[in-house]
Amino acid sequence: MNLESRKYVLAAGVLLVSLVFILRLFWVQVVDGKWKAEAANISERKITVFPSRGLILDRHGELMVANTPVYDIMVVPKDVRPFDTLAFCSLVDVQLPEVRKRLHDARRYSVHKPSVFEKQITAEQYASIAVHLHQYPGFYGQSRTLRTYPPHAAPHMLGYLSEVDARKVEKDPYYKPGDVIGVGGLEQQYEHELRGQRGVKYVVVDVHNNIQAPYKDRQYDTLAHAGSNLYTGVDLRIQQLGEQLMVNKKGSIVAIDPKTGEILCLVSSPAYDPELLVGRVRNTNYGILQRDPIKPLFDRALQAQYPPGSIYKIVQTLIALQEGVITPNTGFPCNKSLVGCHAHPNAGDIIHAIQYSCNPYFYMVFKRLVERGQNKNNRFKDAALGLDNWHAHMLRFGMGQRPPVDLPSAKGGNIPGPSYYDRKYGKERWAFSTIYSVSIGQGEVLVVPMQMANLAAIFANKGWYIDPHVVRAVGHRDSLVQGPQRHDTGIDPKWYDFIQEGMRRVVEEPGGTARQARVKDITICGKTGTAENPHGKDHAVFVAFAPMEDPQIAIAVYVENSGFGGTWAAPIASLLIEKYLRDTITRPELMERMLKADLIAEEKNYVKPKKKPRRP
Repeated sequence: MNLESRKYVLAAGVLLVSLVFILRLFWVQVVDGKWKAEAANISERKITVFPSRGLILDRHGELMVANTPVYDIMVVPKDVRPFDTLAFCSLVDVQLPEVRKRLHDARRYSVHKPSVFEKQITAEQYASIAVHLHQYPGFYGQSRTLRTYPPHAAPHMLGYLSEVDARKVEKDPYYKPGDVIGVGGLEQQYEHELRGQRGVKYVVVDVHNNIQAPYKDRQYDTLAHAGSNLYTGVDLRIQQLGEQLMVNKKGSIVAIDPKTGEILCLVSSPAYDPELLVGRVRNTNYGILQRDPIKPLFDRALQAQYPPGSIYKIVQTLIALQEGVITPNTGFPCNKSLVGCHAHPNAGDIIHAIQYSCNPYFYMVFKRLVERGQNKNNRFKDAALGLDNWHAHMLRFGMGQRPPVDLPSAKGGNIPGPSYYDRKYGKERWAFSTIYSVSIGQGEVLVVPMQMANLAAIFANKGWYIDPHVVRAVGHRDSLVQGPQRHDTGIDPKWYDFIQEGMRRVVEEPGGTARQARVKDITICGKTGTAENPHGKDHAVFVAFAPMEDPQIAIAVYVENSGFGGTWAAPIASLLIEKYLRDTITRPELMERMLKADLIAEEKNYVKPKKKPRRP
């Protein structure tokens, strides 16, 4: 057979096979009605199996965040048939214009892939919807879990869940439209560990959306893997007590275990119930909270930057002792012409200076740190050299930089160095006399409450600290997290003996500025501070650790617009220390006074006195 003949034979074969297929398709699709009916009644559906999100527990195993089942109504646009829209609106509690919009959006996304039509319906609500859903082809229910907060506590620390935006969907292929993601707090920081891994199952459904059977014996299904649990160092007892004590007050509380760096409590006030940002009401409630003038969404413990006030004097003292510009027995008169101060005896040594919190004393300490005589011909250059050395010490205390805490929103405050003042005033245009307010924790110095608590841990540990962190283990209680590092301040531990004794006297001895913080049989070492507020009543701060002999808790309490640190901040701290160490409160009258105080209302009525003009 020649080549030309073979070509015709091959063409004839192809035509014959094609004709067979065409006739068979015609028979199946047109003549034999049973295949058409079967195709109309049975189809496969891909169902996403959402994993349970990891739980969050406190140091005693108490649940802080759990899960509760909810349902999403899904829609596959190609399967939707004409339906009674008014009845459907009533069934799912969605207005008609919104139904049309959501169907339009679903078609734009994909006519073949399922989209979330209505999300986060409670199990009780879904039970009444499910019995009617078969009347609406293309719609079906899909289960997932929703966060719940049994103790209704720690909203800023925990964070919340929100729907992913289009940018995140494009960036990370794991997420699909309608998925949720952690926002803020531990939910965001540990999103990858908490979210788990979703699974998929394929089922055969009939025309009424009823599942008939698994598809091909589940050979294409994949299992969902639950997210890992987070085991925190938080003590829920003092977390809840701290939130109660800060009701009707602006400020924050941070407590740390100084030996481990574990955060025992983190309170920001005003706060909100975390349940408000769960489910279908989340968007509405978020808008309300965002517009609230007292800013309950603002995390004051990690983001509010304040002048530290007198607690800063302790760090100044340690640096001065290490640099040898003072000794433990150095005394300075309380010269109020240098800087204002309250009435107290002269401080003849550093212990009494801390006890009395003498402003002129620490003015002179900082002066000696800055004016070192390293450049005798130029006082501006000499100040820059002294301040640069001081600045390097401050950084070793964890100041002026973002705390390496396992929470996403922390700020770092400000510790001004020579370059800062060069930008502000010009090079060689500033000296100690320009920046002396830094000596008492005012001026350009800013810290966040987390850093204040960490300073208290450094004082307790005599010179070292471990990075503050909330989570102690992931997945299993004994699988300790890796990452928190130990840091040394470079200050000789012997100098801390004088600091601790001075802090003890602040609380325990007559003339101390925090006598209201005393607790019987617990030796508390503390330091009060009052930070100037140009817009209203001054802010109060108190840092402390206890017990002195074996420190187990370091704490910082910051109360805005409350005046002197010993009036409100110190008593609140002492109640939390007692609760943590003894699990009881022995001063119910003090507790009652702190709980009833409404400092936000007082702030509204406060008129700041005008300062008298200085005489020329």
